[in-house]
Amino acid sequence: MTVKIVTDTLSDITGDLTKDLDVVVVPLYVRFGEEIFRDRVEITTEEFYRRLVYESTLPSTTQPTPHDFSEVYNKLAKETDEILVITISSKLSGTYQSAMQAKKMFQGKAQINVVDSLSVAMGQGLIVISTVNAVRKGAGLEEATNFAQKAVSRSHLIAYFDTLKYLAKGGRIGKAQGLLGSMLSVKPILMVKDGEMSPLTRVRSLNGGFDYLFSVVANAGKLESLAVEHATTPGDADKLVERFSTIFPKENIIRSIISPVVGTHAGPNALAVSYLEAE
Repeated sequence: MTVKIVTDTLSDITGDLTKDLDVVVVPLYVRFGEEIFRDRVEITTEEFYRRLVYESTLPSTTQPTPHDFSEVYNKLAKETDEILVITISSKLSGTYQSAMQAKKMFQGKAQINVVDSLSVAMGQGLIVISTVNAVRKGAGLEEATNFAQKAVSRSHLIAYFDTLKYLAKGGRIGKAQGLLGSMLSVKPILMVKDGEMSPLTRVRSLNGGFDYLFSVVANAGKLESLAVEHATTPGDADKLVERFSTIFPKENIIRSIISPVVGTHAGPNALAVSYLEAE
């Protein structure tokens, strides 16, 4: 039987891409006050960002429960005996732990492996996409698991933030904590390093951010895949895609919107670029 791949909504694999890849996406939760929504199931990205910008109550987020994963495992076990789960970094969310707990609780016959992507957004998504392609070429569960684990070190995410306010309030600021006091007139660019957010540089403007993001990718060597994401500024993402089209086929650049859960911490106007180094 073919390996079935499971991920979570923080991979930013949505819509047609989800169908094309035939992956199962487990939602995290977003909470505004007493209202709780399943990420991208019960609240759209557009509605989420509208509320984030205009409402005084900042949202909070919660990982999927072990029960959420158990339901997926039980359903997939009727179709296959090999399940591979690729989650957001365990240093940014308890999603990996929930997936592992559900694995221990699972009573079916399928074998389940869980891989910590040590990333988020399309940094995680590109690992999923590459692993799906390996499975389509015939990789079994163990081979696909090893492939995904090796892809972790090839995946990179860098993000431009208009502000660190949301990241700080959400408790996900990691090693970028030291930047908070100097963020009045400059824009931070962070990267995911060793599974958590780390400071990379600071720029004076959005255009400076464009230049820096382009420079990092242009000097990254041969790439397998490239993705550009936005929170509330699709026009800015379009401009980035145009610039990257000079060094990478435009039709192969993946476009996505930063998920509500990530957006809770990234805030509006954030941009993210993820790339997967070629093997």
